[in-house]
Amino acid sequence: MRLQGRSALITGANQGLGRAIAAHFVREGASVMLMARGEHLLQQVAVELTPLAERISQRVIVKSGDVAKPDDCKAAVEQALLELPNLCIIVNNAGIYGPMGRLEEVDWREWIHAMEVNLFGTALMCRAIIPHLRAQHYGKIINLSGGGATGPLPRISAYATSKAAVVRLTETLAHELCDDNVDVNAIAPGALNTRLLDQVLAAGPDRVGEDFYQKSLRQHADGGASLEKASALATYLASSESDGISGRLFSAVWDDWPRLSGHREALAKSDIYTLRRITPQDRGHQWQSG
Repeated sequence: MRLQGRSALITGANQGLGRAIAAHFVREGASVMLMARGEHLLQQVAVELTPLAERISQRVIVKSGDVAKPDDCKAAVEQALLELPNLCIIVNNAGIYGPMGRLEEVDWREWIHAMEVNLFGTALMCRAIIPHLRAQHYGKIINLSGGGATGPLPRISAYATSKAAVVRLTETLAHELCDDNVDVNAIAPGALNTRLLDQVLAAGPDRVGEDFYQKSLRQHADGGASLEKASALATYLASSESDGISGRLFSAVWDDWPRLSGHREALAKSDIYTLRRITPQDRGHQWQSG
């Protein structure tokens, strides 16, 4: 019950990873607001989670809305503040792949829309809740990044670009909020078998490229990364165990995040788990003249 007495607002919570994180949070004692565009699926998740929440008078509420719309973001935070006790956690999970294909060939409106959901939606939700977190001098902001943050994703450029930007936004907000006791971190959940993978397979090799398509087929057959691991990392970052750890991108699959608390001070003084430019010296080369 590491989240007992806390409340969280989770976007994209009607399916996939958002749904798994919501279930994990409720089992750990949190009250939650589930936000997504699909009202019917939201209600289904709420029905599933409510019996778990009734053990210690937790609450599970829903709010349909689009994170790409500023008014929807503001309304969700306002309702959560009215109906949930101790709102101190937000999980910005809502995201889409966007158009697939070469940049010069995809629908530009779809490319922009992916940025609006993945990047602007994350920023808008942060913008809506940060005044409250500052006022109470405590909070946890957890942003979902992805494979596009640390490497190129040819033919899925909107997704890759937006997710890299989410990490830099995370690092920047961590600095802005460092005096307010608000931790801001990002999660790379791994290659999950969710609706996004289904979209890649449906698009086919002509649009996503033969290499990525074959990789996706293998991922589908292998079962993909664990939703449980990503949800457990989100729970850790939402709990008091991670207090003071901020401005980082953690891989749910590869990083030894359960032991991070023991390295809190060293982590704060380093650039570990951050995006950075690699120089020739980092790779043992001396290319400077003179």
